[in-house]
Amino acid sequence: MIATITEFLISGALIIFAISLVIVLFRLIKGPTTADRVVAFDAMSAILMSTVGVLSLLFKTFSFLDSVVLIAIISFLSSVTISRFIEGGNVFNGNNKRNH
Repeated sequence: MIATITEFLISGALIIFAISLVIVLFRLIKGPTTADRVVAFDAMSAILMSTVGVLSLLFKTFSFLDSVVLIAIISFLSSVTISRFIEGGNVFNGNNKRNH
């Protein structure tokens, strides 16, 4: 009984994640500004992490959770990089003078 309900809810969650991924992908492609695309990319990575977590529950394994951490790190770094590019036009500041 509990297993049937759990599988039904997991299947429903995967369907909802698929629908929301399509909507966010549309915003990623169509977004009028670069900031909209960055937000859509962040949302898409969050949906992807949630999908991998639910699949980890479905397959009853913890091995997928390492990929969730990897997706989170890549998403964070790319968001910071794109945001810095939007803000000033350059990602790396070559004018830093370090005190040695």
